[in-house]
Amino acid sequence: MNILVCISNVPDTTSKITFTADGTSLNTAGIQYIINPYDEIALARAIDLTDGGTGTVTVINVGEATTEATIRKALAIGAHGAVRVDAAPRDAWFVARQIAAYAKNHSFDLILTGRESIDYNGTQVAAYVGELLSIPSVSTAKRLSIEGDRATVEREIEGGKEVLSVPLPLVVGAAEGVAEPRIPNMRGIMSARTKPLEVIPPVAVPELSRITSYESPEPRSSVTLVDAGEVGKLVDLLHNKARVI
Repeated sequence: MNILVCISNVPDTTSKITFTADGTSLNTAGIQYIINPYDEIALARAIDLTDGGTGTVTVINVGEATTEATIRKALAIGAHGAVRVDAAPRDAWFVARQIAAYAKNHSFDLILTGRESIDYNGTQVAAYVGELLSIPSVSTAKRLSIEGDRATVEREIEGGKEVLSVPLPLVVGAAEGVAEPRIPNMRGIMSARTKPLEVIPPVAVPELSRITSYESPEPRSSVTLVDAGEVGKLVDLLHNKARVI
């Protein structure tokens, strides 16, 4: 089985996010970057599916040279090779076009992404890639198994779960439950240095959208505590202060 795993380079979840003075970009000073956590889940499942020499796992990242440390971590975790599309990831459409352009020239049985990236939370790339390649895509998968030339994918839906049987090739956006993220061991870290990392130019993609500005959310306001027995006071506050009733 030949699997392509799409990985994003995102700020660590503990990072304090601020923006530049003009509000047009992220202030990257002091921020440590990591593999998008959902992409790590996808990568772990890909490695599970190819354990024992039953296939290969290639990771692809759309990013500039600064993302190579993140890519090398994916190789240390267990990917066999990597591709970096040498471009800043402008938006989800741009990223999906790059991934699809690469995948069209290679024979992948399965393409995995995380359900979303934790910086933009768009949940768009898996669906875009599937559409561009004219193959099925399933988003927010909680379970994934392969039997022959078909995949069984489980998703959570309102009030229950949905189980799908889908032919390969297929694009899946992985969520929690698909696999447990792996921690690279020393052998993996050492071997990552010699594994292939191919850098390719981006394909031209028309700019359909542009982020004009960012702004931080309003700081949390103070909290008024009301004793359990003071129902009248609570109703008064909700009516006259909060104005929600």
